[in-house]
Amino acid sequence: MAHPFQLGFQDAMSPIMEELHHFHDHTLMIVFLISTLVLYIITLMMTTKLTYTNTMNAQEVEMIWTVLPAIVLITIALPSLRVLYLMDEINNPHLTIKAMGHQWYWTYEYTDYKNLEFDSYMIPTQSLPNGHFRLLEVDHRVVMPMESPIRMLISAEDVLHSWAIPSLGVKADAVPGRLNQSTFIMMRPGVFYGQCSEICGANHSFMPIVVESVPLKHFENWSSLMLS
Repeated sequence: MAHPFQLGFQDAMSPIMEELHHFHDHTLMIVFLISTLVLYIITLMMTTKLTYTNTMNAQEVEMIWTVLPAIVLITIALPSLRVLYLMDEINNPHLTIKAMGHQWYWTYEYTDYKNLEFDSYMIPTQSLPNGHFRLLEVDHRVVMPMESPIRMLISAEDVLHSWAIPSLGVKADAVPGRLNQSTFIMMRPGVFYGQCSEICGANHSFMPIVVESVPLKHFENWSSLMLS
């Protein structure tokens, strides 16, 4: 999860988030180089007293400042399209979970199982166990198997919500009457925190999301316990 005064992203826990990290670093380096070049030119123009009249009508310069931005945009657009394709690709998910947004809690349904459904509420501060995070912990975590393709079906029953887990690179709007989907793979065990990222009302910031990644054997034991 995020730390105080953190400037970068959270640690990547899925291949999609790793790709987003790489694309962010790639784009940031291009922006840094452009900013440095512009700052250098501005400084040069402010400090020099010379005037070059032969550059007022230079076809070569006009060609450079037309073609060069197009090349820069292409170097940004191609990796961006690749990441968008990877985020939208869904290939034989091992588990499908449906998340329904309510005011102000989440309902999860494991569609591959019969009668495996529960509500997930934020734990009030006065009932929070020692060592847990305030305003982020819930009474029922979403348990998922690690190293397995997971498909999330996301919708809402009242107003707009958003199901977002930053460390997994997942953010999908929950729209009433519409079923959105997202996919991800958790590469290591752990507990990942997120929140509703849509301004859905007075308690918008009080409907957290907690995903627990466990080995497949532990997930099977958990599902058997929930169904019993």
